[in-house]
Amino acid sequence: MSKGSILVVDDESEIREGLEMLLASEGYGVSSAGTGASGLAKLEEHPFDLLLLDVSLPDRNGIDLLREIRLRDPQLSVVLITAYGSIDMARQAFKSGAMDYITKPWSNDELLAQVAQAVESRRLRDENLQLKRALKQRFNFPNIIGKSDKMLALFDLVAQVAPSRSTILISGESGTGKELIAKAIHSASPRADVCCPMMCFRNFFQSAQKRTKCIPPFSNCATDRRSLPGQQVFTGCRR
Repeated sequence: MSKGSILVVDDESEIREGLEMLLASEGYGVSSAGTGASGLAKLEEHPFDLLLLDVSLPDRNGIDLLREIRLRDPQLSVVLITAYGSIDMARQAFKSGAMDYITKPWSNDELLAQVAQAVESRRLRDENLQLKRALKQRFNFPNIIGKSDKMLALFDLVAQVAPSRSTILISGESGTGKELIAKAIHSASPRADVCCPMMCFRNFFQSAQKRTKCIPPFSNCATDRRSLPGQQVFTGCRR
């Protein structure tokens, strides 16, 4: 199994071939290009974990090319290759979005260490992005907005109880969003498509007359402001 995919863009064939051999021997999948245009074409064809990009190319300036690549793939790890290592070079590289840079000639051990770090950084960014998408999908309940630890814990609880067929009692002070939580539980449950969570009794009786089995997913409890239970109890979700 490949450790990662790497694209080498350098106009010197000796450098390209040397990097291909070195990186392939370490278990990486390697492709190469001799110009900026061909490098962009390869980036369009296949996703890569790391780009080793020469600053001086025959058709493009490497720094300008890096800025364009960043617009296409903000997550791609990029290490610049340059013959001149200086503070100004480092400033330009980091400002343009490079993760690091290496100078010619380089130590293979140092190069491999930088490559391993850059590939791992790309992997971690991808995992973090996937996790954020999964969390967003998991906690994407309609009409509920909240990112605090308590709200995330509440969303997690909703996700846990939603598949259950048990009766669910939701209690809380008036105006705290009990109805929204009831709707979220219903929408995340296997019965979400059975009947509308806000079905009125007229529709319920019409369904009963047609002999279709449709139980209202939840119902409001009457509120009596003179009693504590009346103020706190909103609904029971019937499963």
